[in-house]
Amino acid sequence: MTTTVPLPLAPTADAGCCTPERAPAVTPDTAQDLARTFKALADPARVQLLATVAASPDAEACVCDLTAPVGLSQPTVSHHLKILVEAGLLHREQRGRWAYYRLVPDAVAALAGALTAVTAADD
Repeated sequence: MTTTVPLPLAPTADAGCCTPERAPAVTPDTAQDLARTFKALADPARVQLLATVAASPDAEACVCDLTAPVGLSQPTVSHHLKILVEAGLLHREQRGRWAYYRLVPDAVAALAGALTAVTAADD
């Protein structure tokens, strides 16, 4: 004759154990905007380009000066810069034959502020 021994069951959660539902840290529209910006920064070459422009005098650089730091061809660099412009992180100005790119400080500050707000909401 075999004896069966009941296995202990994990305690079940009762309705009072969970914390109240919290409001989202960011609105869906803000999350969409942040995701678009983060997507633009998801490529190492674009992060390098943004950092290079930010470190340049007056936070501005000519596209002709941006190919060597990232080791990419001018058309590839222009493509990456276009994505950064569309994300609102850089501003493009045509001067004769060359395009100059300038950091958009408010966009970078807004991105940093959004990250700070999200991490503060988790505390």
